[in-house]
Amino acid sequence: MAISTPPALRASTGETPADRQELRFTSRFRIGRADDCEMRVQNNFVSRYQAEVVFDNGEWKVRDLGSSNGIFAGGVRVQEVPIPGAATIRLGIEGPFVSFEVEKPKPAPPPNPALDSTAMYAARYFKQPAAGETVGEHTQMIRRAFVQVKKKETRKYKGALIVLTVAVAAIGGYAYYQHVHIAQQTATAKEIFYTMKSLQVDLANVENLVRDSESKQGAEQIKKYQIRQKEMERSYDRFLTSLRIYDPKMTEEQRLILRVARIFGECELDMPPGFVTEVQSYIKKWQSSGRLARAVQSAQSNHYTEKIASELLGQNLPPQFFYLALQESDFDAFISGPPTYKGIAKGMWQFIPETGIKYGLHMGPLADLRRPDPADDRHNWEKATKAAARYLKDIYTTDAQASGLLVVASYNWGEHRVIPIVRSMPQNPRDRNFWRLLIDHRDKLPQETYDYVYYIFSAAVIGENPKLFGFKFDNPLAQLETR
Repeated sequence: MAISTPPALRASTGETPADRQELRFTSRFRIGRADDCEMRVQNNFVSRYQAEVVFDNGEWKVRDLGSSNGIFAGGVRVQEVPIPGAATIRLGIEGPFVSFEVEKPKPAPPPNPALDSTAMYAARYFKQPAAGETVGEHTQMIRRAFVQVKKKETRKYKGALIVLTVAVAAIGGYAYYQHVHIAQQTATAKEIFYTMKSLQVDLANVENLVRDSESKQGAEQIKKYQIRQKEMERSYDRFLTSLRIYDPKMTEEQRLILRVARIFGECELDMPPGFVTEVQSYIKKWQSSGRLARAVQSAQSNHYTEKIASELLGQNLPPQFFYLALQESDFDAFISGPPTYKGIAKGMWQFIPETGIKYGLHMGPLADLRRPDPADDRHNWEKATKAAARYLKDIYTTDAQASGLLVVASYNWGEHRVIPIVRSMPQNPRDRNFWRLLIDHRDKLPQETYDYVYYIFSAAVIGENPKLFGFKFDNPLAQLETR
């Protein structure tokens, strides 16, 4: 994720007019056969996701994404190729070549002769005379007149300059006071936020104990604490409003991104540089495809939306986890994933057999086949949704420490890739959240998981106000979040 503005990079491939591509990029992009690759190359020697091009440490670089075909430079397979000014790689041992060229900055405009003439006259008539310099009577007269005017102007504006200096000093002092004051209030707001998240984790653990004991009295007490928690969150919102820390020039799209970060349990005051820009790039990916609109329409026409949101809210989770099912299956209750060493994932929430059984789902006789199985509870979307809500809640309150985006990352590729990274982080919401994962462990995070999180987050941002982003459907959760 870029944190500085890179120079534009031009990428070209194709030997014939029919397959020729010449593209220009200013941010990270991927090369491969997949539809969502920014540079899509159709060739038998090209993998679905073969390479990515990033701007890192002041230089463009092209990196292999662990593809089976690999990237080659000078006939040798390599993992990374720097692009200091220009470079060429080959996709696969006999695949197409891709050339890169960094755009050079535009040259400075030529000097303006008129300005040079003005400077020449100013130097001749208004500069201090050099020792022993001989000049004409006309030049001496102009210089004496200039000195007299300068003295008058100096006396005239001396008082004004003093007043202006005092005013500037006062404004600077006040600005410094405001800066320190806002910094202190921002630090206080962060402290309140992470304290709320810690209490949320503790409350969730108590909820689990009460649920296991089936105590009605305990359940009533939990509801009271949940109401207090909501009141605390509203007070925090009012406190943030009073701080006026948001740039008044911020667009509605940027404000929505901050709002959704809060919904998912991430502190917008700690948001890493470049996150908003990266989310906007994934919003553009959704805008270039009809997939989001089709999936939301499917959920609504099959009456999935209300049930999913209800189960999530029943676990005191953000209903925006609704978009996780979209990314997993496009709300297809009878879909089956590819075979893995853990078995075949099935259903709307793509449970593997082990996790499905853990959360009370019965596996059908066709569990080892990529076929719909009416006897498999994973294809029963209502049962699977209940199990998914419980599974998400367990991740939310344990490993993820109430960081919703850590939950999403863990759900995608948790057990052997993400969870070990998460568990290496300190076990508290301040130091274990998605921001810290991005800042401290981005190099260890699988690209698939990185994309997975951003697709879900950006879909949730669009879902808050679809019309703002050019979509024709309404917010599918609008009527449900207020319940």
